[in-house]
Amino acid sequence: MHINQLKYFVAVAEHRSFSKAAEQYYLTQTGVSQQVQKLEETIGVQLIDRKTRPISLTPMGTVFLREVRAILMKLDHAIQRTREASTGITGALRIGYTNGYEHSDLTAKLRQFHHEFPNVLITCQRCETDLLAKGLIDREYDVIFTWDSTNICNDESVHYRLQERVPLVVAMYASHPLAQNTGLTRADLKNETNLFMSPSSTGDSLGDEYFLHLYQKAGYTPNILLRSSDVESILMMVSAEEGISILPVSCIRRLSDVDNLVFVPLLGENETEDILAVWRKDNESPSLQKFLTLWDEPQENDK
Repeated sequence: MHINQLKYFVAVAEHRSFSKAAEQYYLTQTGVSQQVQKLEETIGVQLIDRKTRPISLTPMGTVFLREVRAILMKLDHAIQRTREASTGITGALRIGYTNGYEHSDLTAKLRQFHHEFPNVLITCQRCETDLLAKGLIDREYDVIFTWDSTNICNDESVHYRLQERVPLVVAMYASHPLAQNTGLTRADLKNETNLFMSPSSTGDSLGDEYFLHLYQKAGYTPNILLRSSDVESILMMVSAEEGISILPVSCIRRLSDVDNLVFVPLLGENETEDILAVWRKDNESPSLQKFLTLWDEPQENDK
């Protein structure tokens, strides 16, 4: 038995899914399933009822989950207490970020913070905006970088800051008749098949509503073939010449050697996406406060 097996078991129990637990730890579903099975063999009881849909815990699994959570919490506390830095700051910094923002300068800030505070454990998780908002409210994250597609900025329990106002671009395949343009408007895209980049899988977020309104102002309703928050999948479909997509430039900044893709600036008023840093007002973590100071002084719309 090892600690990762316990963590995988907790993830499976919480998600009620081997595949989602595997996504959480960037592993294969088979790998997670095998590790949980080895854990069951080690302790000699069946923890997961694999016959139910979704899967569920056996009575023994319910007891084990409660005890394992307590063990992991004590282990995390022990690790934090034993990490010492010359700065005096130890602990953890839990960051959530929206799909595509890994191509921003966030990675450089994380690297800078790690060099200054090497004994703070930084963990990062990428997911959809609705899950980010819920995770922040539930104290799963210290700070999230997100579109405000859930109206989280109206929640009185949070602070937020405009982190970046990102221009939008039109992703097109290289042979598209408009691919050589130096700029395009939404009106120019009226007859295009649209692979719609959405901040959430719900399909009815504030982000979706805002950008669909911009299409209406341009005089039409887009022909949406696909809604997705998965930037990589959208770009693959564009490359396959299935349609075009409008994306924030932060999603494609660090791409290189792209196959059959061209990115044309989207022109017009309000053709930007606001990325916000959001954190709980009651989070007094020294690690969080130091991390937030890495950026410039708060702008006039900081709350």
